[in-house]
Amino acid sequence: MRLFLAIDLPPSLSEGVAEVQELLSDAESLRLTDSEQAHVTLKFLGETPTDRLDTVENAVEDAIEAADVEPFEAEVSGLGVFPSLDYIRVVWAGVTDGAPEMTRLHEALERETTALGFDAEAHEFSPHVTLARLDDARGKDHVRRVVERESPTIGTFRVPEVRLKKSELGSAGPDYETVTRFSL
Repeated sequence: MRLFLAIDLPPSLSEGVAEVQELLSDAESLRLTDSEQAHVTLKFLGETPTDRLDTVENAVEDAIEAADVEPFEAEVSGLGVFPSLDYIRVVWAGVTDGAPEMTRLHEALERETTALGFDAEAHEFSPHVTLARLDDARGKDHVRRVVERESPTIGTFRVPEVRLKKSELGSAGPDYETVTRFSL
């Protein structure tokens, strides 16, 4: 199973995600994510044997307890890119309110999962919702203009849980399914 830990955006924000994606849609070589599956990835685990699921779930429970984060409000707003405006691979909307709580959760999950042998993150954690991926440089100028000029607010939502999710890659893109929910 291809697994990751995430905070899902509620269905009420999927229209806001789609509206922001529309600003980017004229860019060539841009692949939009499914606005109805919008989420903030806290930790990507990757391919995980089914027989390790119980161990992973226990580690997630320990991490959430250690992070000591109660349910909180988060706001998704602003735009950015990874790795840079000169070389764009991912276009994202940022998390403003709620970022410290998400960072604490990420750090605790990182400690617990790397102790199990999962790879450590190669980059500093920056809570975000992926809006699109740019396959090559053809759409870079359009994306850069939108990111530099726009600062949309997608909305605010309550975060009551972290989800362990399974990702299945298909011809229409990835499909995500919740495996386990962990209350804060």
